[in-house]
Amino acid sequence: MRYNLLVTGPPYGTQQATSAIMFSRALIKTGHELQSIFFYREGVSNANKFIIPANNFNLVSEWQTLSKKQGIKLYVCITAALSRGIINLKESKQYNLTGYNLQSYFELTGLGTFAKLIIDCDRVVQF
Repeated sequence: MRYNLLVTGPPYGTQQATSAIMFSRALIKTGHELQSIFFYREGVSNANKFIIPANNFNLVSEWQTLSKKQGIKLYVCITAALSRGIINLKESKQYNLTGYNLQSYFELTGLGTFAKLIIDCDRVVQF
């Protein structure tokens, strides 16, 4: 089966994002196809490169590893990201800011992308 995930929880403070990464690994291990992960609402903070975990488990790094090793796209809702201070280099230049904090392997995109992902898969699971 082909899956896409919707992550709406932040990397720390709730179980949502941790459950999503564990579910992702289980899908791959059992032979299912994980096409992409879309981060929305508070979930966009999973793409913030300035998050420094208090423990040894770095969830942001885990997302990157998943993308790098499995070729899974990590999409971030641009509207939710901008309203929470997460920007890429392009947006930084557009708004005359001095830096950016979108972690590598994550891509800003719109909800239209998520709509297309829903059409092209068998299941969408939200965390």
